[in-house]
Amino acid sequence: MKEVKAYIRRNMIDHVIRALEQEGFTDMTLVDVKGITVGLKPEDYHYSLELAEKYMNVVKLEIVCRDQDAARILEIIQTTAHTGKKGDGLVLSRRWSVLSRLSVGSHGRTTIRNQRGIKPGKKRAYPEWGV
Repeated sequence: MKEVKAYIRRNMIDHVIRALEQEGFTDMTLVDVKGITVGLKPEDYHYSLELAEKYMNVVKLEIVCRDQDAARILEIIQTTAHTGKKGDGLVLSRRWSVLSRLSVGSHGRTTIRNQRGIKPGKKRAYPEWGV
């Protein structure tokens, strides 16, 4: 099992989600985060009184997938989120050895199903949890 994590410009996230869904990858988590960095154009920065630093609004996307799907997910994110501007984001992948689906109590490799086998729009028992 692998986790693919990406930090993407907020204005690009809809494109990335659509591209992933078209390939059948429908289970993901999105979190609004603030990236602090240097070297961006002034119009890409926002200022935070709490952080007292320059920051950039980005979205963290996380997908847990089968090992064989990780490379394709990385490729989709990299090509879809790319603008050619500094600060486009970051994509990474790491291996996980333990996984448990809380809703059904399953453990291990059987917990991750083949997302690509599910057609977009197909009804699920608990769509908010992906099962």
